[in-house]
Amino acid sequence: MDLRFGDSKPTDEERAAIDALLGPPESAWEGADDRTDTDLRWARGGREARERRDLLLPGLHALNDRVGWISEGGLDYLCRRLTVPPAEGYGVATFYAMFAVKPRPATVVHVCTDLACAARGSAQVCADLERDVGPAGSAGSGAVWQPSPCLGLCERAPAALALRAGETPQAAVVAPATAGAVADAASAPHEAAAEPPAVAAVPQTGATSAPLAGGDGLVLLRRIGVVDPGSLDDYRAHGGYAALRRAFALGPAGVIQEVTEAGLVGRGGAAFPTGRKWSATAQQPDHPHYLVCNADESEPGTFKDRVLMEGDPYALIEAMTVAGYATGAHRGYLYLRGEYPRALRRLRTAIDRARSRGFLGKDVMGQGFAFDIEIRRGAGAYICGEETAIFNSIEGRRGEPRSKPPFPVERGLFGKPTAVNNVETLVNVLPILIEGAQAYARTGTDTSTGTKLFCVSGTVARPGVYELPFGATLRELLELAGPPESLRAVLLGGAAGGFVRPDELDVPLTFEGTRAAGTTLGSGVVLVLDEGVELPRILLRIAEFFRDESCGQCVPCRVGTVRQEEALHRLKDRTGAAAAGDIALLREVGQAMRDASICGLGQTAWNAVESAIDRLGAFK
Repeated sequence: MDLRFGDSKPTDEERAAIDALLGPPESAWEGADDRTDTDLRWARGGREARERRDLLLPGLHALNDRVGWISEGGLDYLCRRLTVPPAEGYGVATFYAMFAVKPRPATVVHVCTDLACAARGSAQVCADLERDVGPAGSAGSGAVWQPSPCLGLCERAPAALALRAGETPQAAVVAPATAGAVADAASAPHEAAAEPPAVAAVPQTGATSAPLAGGDGLVLLRRIGVVDPGSLDDYRAHGGYAALRRAFALGPAGVIQEVTEAGLVGRGGAAFPTGRKWSATAQQPDHPHYLVCNADESEPGTFKDRVLMEGDPYALIEAMTVAGYATGAHRGYLYLRGEYPRALRRLRTAIDRARSRGFLGKDVMGQGFAFDIEIRRGAGAYICGEETAIFNSIEGRRGEPRSKPPFPVERGLFGKPTAVNNVETLVNVLPILIEGAQAYARTGTDTSTGTKLFCVSGTVARPGVYELPFGATLRELLELAGPPESLRAVLLGGAAGGFVRPDELDVPLTFEGTRAAGTTLGSGVVLVLDEGVELPRILLRIAEFFRDESCGQCVPCRVGTVRQEEALHRLKDRTGAAAAGDIALLREVGQAMRDASICGLGQTAWNAVESAIDRLGAFK
């Protein structure tokens, strides 16, 4: 692609997809077919179009959803409409794994090969597909399959996701997956992508996705499987919008004080105090303020936010409204990972119904507060889970992290003060306001208050999301999930986390407890591995993941993740003295990434490998 527009023309389908998003072009300068006399006298729409640069990612989705790939003509037309140089548009399109800029069939089946699915036999599924269908990337019967990073379906591993482009995009979840089920998903008719059907038997949210959901003593999962996720009235009948009413009674400063006194910290892994973040955003004199909900949970083994969004979508909408009120934001962006079509449909339905009933819009609940939510879909980029990479993605740029300072509370989305919280953090605000800060803080420990959602997957009898008070032990959690008879190790925190040995299961599941034990709680991943799992290949998959997901912006991460993968390729068949040189190299490269990478991806890419070497004796 060039900085100039080429001669390629969009197809009628591509033009219709873009026009449905942006409206018809007003002049030939924006891509209209006929040039008028007025067009010859002056160019119109440049400034207005540039102000819509943030619609680049939705435009790429529109093309990909309609045709299945993004052609040069379609990209040219989208870039002309938004006055984005084609080279920049191409750079954004090629940043995301779910987009393609070369022709491919309308149906693409993503077969997860990440950690949880690898522990449950995804390699055999891929081998069977290669035998029965052909190698990955090969087209057959109007469809193509390809290996994929984590799809967030870890409790049903091995998993696959079939996506079919068209005027009405369609999708199917295949979980647990077999080669035959994947082939059926590629050829069988699908329902609308908003509600993917089960080609194989897919349990409803609340059945096995959260084995204890709806039970006594639960806080975040108490409505899962109990309330109809599409019914606003059902949500209100089960306590919905009581927290927002109390927020209006307390005022913005009172809400922030309650959240601060409750001791709520971020549940995405960083554990930053939520009240401090909200207070810093609210105090900024620059306006407007923005709220961003990070629903791009792409850490391998993480699926808790998906369960909340699919099973209790109104809770997230209410919580975002509370957060917007407290921070002075009148617009919220919900950045949802692209592999969650069912969550997308349910959130869209909930937002539309909340808006029609006055719970979103210009006058929320008649309180004179304006707040609305816009969903932005990711497209397969783990790095976009980093808070500043989300800003670039929403703004229509490559999802590369920004250097800090300035911090998001000062200059975030569109250069304005922005509060960023993930789904679980936000939903915790509701019980804080309903119960009061002191009652909420009585659950858990002094420094880790409340409950935590844990994503248990791997070789356990009952995988799924579990809610426990902070302070419960890893052993207690595994007893609920049904541990294997021959436990090899537990990976806490996902690919960026660390391993725990079988003799360390009494570690308390708190931020401070796991830190003292030399590991991390992270986002709540608990991946259980038995003796049948090949640890060197799990470590190699972690290295492949970080190498593939590195945005390439900084040298320590861009080069270090490649060197780490190369060393692990050599080490998978070596032990003892033969492995010593590569282990020394791994330590040196890992320390360089940890010290000098711009963002958390490079800083944590060595964590799991280091813990496997030091705690599990890998390669001895």
